[in-house]
Amino acid sequence: MDRNHDIPHDRIAVAMSGGVDSSVAALLLKRAGLDVVGFFLRNGVTREGPGSARSCCSVSDAADARRVAARLGIPFYALDVSGPFEGIVEEFVSAYREGRTPNPCVRCNVDVKFGRLAELARSIGARKVATGHYARVTTVGGRHVLRRGRDLGKDQSYVLSTLDQEQLAAAEFPLGERTKEEVRALAREAGLATADKPESQEICFVPTGDYRDLVRERAPETVAPGEIVTEDGEVVGRHDGVAGFTVGQRRGLGVAFGARRHVVRLEPGARRVVVGTRAAASQRAFTVRDTVWTARAEPDADDDVFAVTARVRHRHLGAPARARRAGPGRVHVIFEEPEFAVTPGQTAVLYVGDDVLAAGTIEHVNREGVPCTSNLGTSAPS
Repeated sequence: MDRNHDIPHDRIAVAMSGGVDSSVAALLLKRAGLDVVGFFLRNGVTREGPGSARSCCSVSDAADARRVAARLGIPFYALDVSGPFEGIVEEFVSAYREGRTPNPCVRCNVDVKFGRLAELARSIGARKVATGHYARVTTVGGRHVLRRGRDLGKDQSYVLSTLDQEQLAAAEFPLGERTKEEVRALAREAGLATADKPESQEICFVPTGDYRDLVRERAPETVAPGEIVTEDGEVVGRHDGVAGFTVGQRRGLGVAFGARRHVVRLEPGARRVVVGTRAAASQRAFTVRDTVWTARAEPDADDDVFAVTARVRHRHLGAPARARRAGPGRVHVIFEEPEFAVTPGQTAVLYVGDDVLAAGTIEHVNREGVPCTSNLGTSAPS
């Protein structure tokens, strides 16, 4: 049974970003009779820029969150999380230095929303932390299992996928059974100032809207020029920095081809961007590191093979694959068919039905395939 339908009547901390989703999460918890305390997380980024209207955590967002809290009659505090957030920013920049494409929202949920905020919540007697994510948590056989949100078009289980068992035990997602349309209707009915506020789309610590501005500022060495080459090594152009590219990219290459070409891989040490066909930018197999197992405990051995749906980026719908443990914290995954733009640094999430089986960071890819095992039987989570 979903714990979201049986919320205990005690104090709960709500991360309020100033958007409609977290506003309605607080509204629903208040209506459920809980002692709700709202928190806005200040990440230390104070500049307002061209992209700030589409990002979260801005000064205007804080004001919106405060207005909603006042409307609901709940205490509201701004929490300085600039310390842990600086670590996320540095990790983001380091990834681009190394030719990887990071997903900072995944790390923020682990370190900040269900890390720093959860610590504070416990200190004020709040046993749980709620957010406006579209996801669900169930308890099966003593394990806390993350599930897709009922509204698959808004499902955010991907960015929550590396929460561990302790964090999932303290998580509440009041919107897990709702659709976006229902959420906006609830906000309008309650007269919340955020009812028709646009979606947040940009990285919150990149106020200009272009991540390359931040990378250039923090890691100027990444703007060193280099060559754009084909897989055969033919030089077809020049670039102004490997950090400006990601696997699968087609636009902005600055080179005219007779046919469409995509970034196949990045070679930051040689300052090379390798381009090729869409087929060349598609891979069957990849390895995941720092894996968090959710629907079941991590297997003790590498023998079991799991039939999964694997997602390799937030907008990826997922595709059938086989996965097996490849030593502690590592998993090998093979798609049934090659998938476009499997990108080192991104989060890979493995689902069995709606349940998150495991998730981690894509370490490297192998178009030729990595043998999982000679036995391609299916193991169910247990």
